[in-house]
Amino acid sequence: AAETASLEEQLQGWGEVILMTDKILRWERAWFPLALMSVVSFTFLMIYYLDPSVLSGVSCFVMFVCLADYLVPALAPRIFGSNKWTTEQQQRFHEICSNLVKSRRRIIGWWRRLFTLKEEKPKMYFMTMLCSLAVVAWIGQQVHNLFLTYLIVSFLLLFPGLNQHGIITKYIGMAKREINKLLKHKEKKNE
Repeated sequence: AAETASLEEQLQGWGEVILMTDKILRWERAWFPLALMSVVSFTFLMIYYLDPSVLSGVSCFVMFVCLADYLVPALAPRIFGSNKWTTEQQQRFHEICSNLVKSRRRIIGWWRRLFTLKEEKPKMYFMTMLCSLAVVAWIGQQVHNLFLTYLIVSFLLLFPGLNQHGIITKYIGMAKREINKLLKHKEKKNE
């Protein structure tokens, strides 16, 4: 609770923007996924067209983040009207901050589990890391860097909406059923 309150305080100037972004990422309107993918596609097409060096790309990205950090808290109340902040919006903002804290804790938990695995089962850790990184290196060799980044960014931005609308759960359930059918079929063949 203390971490959530601290995060809420740090992000208070971004409240309206965060709520609008949350609505877009959760697809509250039917055209939000199309608009989201259009913006991402346009951005990546511009990066492809301009072909900036790594240093220029990082510099422009950091410059954009600095501008946003300076301008958003100053302009958001004027654009969205801070007097319209309702208890429902405050509750949703609290939920978002709470989810961000939980996500950070999950990531830290996975990181700790990885190091626990390294300490308790070093051979298993070594083989898992070696195989995982080999697969990632192979994928990186097969797919162009910018296109791979585009796919990752697109998936990460579409994930909340896919999850909100139950699409991920549906397809994971279908995959589990198919795997179970294959396993049952294999067991019957072995008998």
